[in-house]
Amino acid sequence: MDLPGSGTTRVLGRAVLVSLALIIGAALDEAEAGEPAISDGVVKIGVLGDYGSGRDLGGPGSVTAARLAAEDFKNQVLGRPIEIISADHQNKPDIAVGIAKKWFDLQHVDAVTDLAVSSVGLAVAALATQSNRSALVSGAATSDLTGPNCSPVITHWADDTYALSAGLVREVSARVAKDWFFVAVDYSFGSSMLKDGTNALNASGGKLVGSVRFPFNTTDFSSFLLAAQASRAKVIALASTGADTVNAVKQTHEFGLQAGGQTIVGMLTFIADVHAMGLKTAEGMYVASQYYWDDDETSRAFAQRFFAVENRMPTKLQAATYVAVRHYLKAIQSAGTDDTKAVNAEMRRLPVDFFGRPARIRPDGRVIYDLSLYRVKSPRASRYPWDYYERISTIPGDRAFRPEGEGGCNLGKS
Repeated sequence: MDLPGSGTTRVLGRAVLVSLALIIGAALDEAEAGEPAISDGVVKIGVLGDYGSGRDLGGPGSVTAARLAAEDFKNQVLGRPIEIISADHQNKPDIAVGIAKKWFDLQHVDAVTDLAVSSVGLAVAALATQSNRSALVSGAATSDLTGPNCSPVITHWADDTYALSAGLVREVSARVAKDWFFVAVDYSFGSSMLKDGTNALNASGGKLVGSVRFPFNTTDFSSFLLAAQASRAKVIALASTGADTVNAVKQTHEFGLQAGGQTIVGMLTFIADVHAMGLKTAEGMYVASQYYWDDDETSRAFAQRFFAVENRMPTKLQAATYVAVRHYLKAIQSAGTDDTKAVNAEMRRLPVDFFGRPARIRPDGRVIYDLSLYRVKSPRASRYPWDYYERISTIPGDRAFRPEGEGGCNLGKS
């Protein structure tokens, strides 16, 4: 015998169960159809840079560049917000790894970028690989990132030590002179530049007249520059960065290297360095770069947005950060997820828009684009503020960067 009202209760119960089943089924159908999947409901990108001696090269400007890339997507992707956070690694790999580990483990950061200084870039990229996070390296120059230290989650956006030594040396030796003297900073970056540059010089029929090594953060370059001057080499190549390059170039004038007919090449020189030197000091110096703010309309459009925030023109590091973050977000949008493996595969599949110029990412993570060789203008030739470079030639990407099979990376090989 049924109790009063029990039939109605059973009918209502069955109706509720059917409704729940329909809702769950619809949700599963949406998921199977490719419903956007953003972990933790936010795409979080950490900009880990140098706020000390390299502050003007990346630093706060890299944060601005990343935010401008997020603005291109109206600060959201797949309907979820984009968050940009930042920190100073103080040029210390242990501090950088500590910050990145906290970001990955506690703050659920999806990708990290900038990573100026090779030792920092290598350390944090290794942690990103271990933690299954994306490393968009726009600061560190070491080509080991796409060689023995390559990984499916690492993409290298900076012009690396191979391109800035081998590619640059080949181009300048063909156009200027074949007798070279290297003045190199005494750590891994300088060693890589000296090794690759010497090999390229020999392959180009050039001659290494000599070389000297100097400590990082040197203020007195007298003994090193006197050795370069005494060598009578036609080209003096500075394998250095930031304040070291600025101080060295200033002192080349004090010792009369340019007046004696020697040409200065800055192997890793930024427009912020030239700005700090002034055109009177930097005039005639050769530099290579993948970005110069006044190259074309697309380069100028980004530079104007950047200048409105920073009151200075972007460096190539800051420009690379912008392109890297923009491409990363584009890959998330295309993949329909922020899953690290899926996004990095999509990044390698999609063509890269490098300020209106085509670029691509190889399986080893190396971003391939053309480099340009520039000569610094004289004060008289400069027409307006930040009008510093004259383009001399273009170095095709496939000739500038190390061939994929020579780096020691096994990604993409059967």
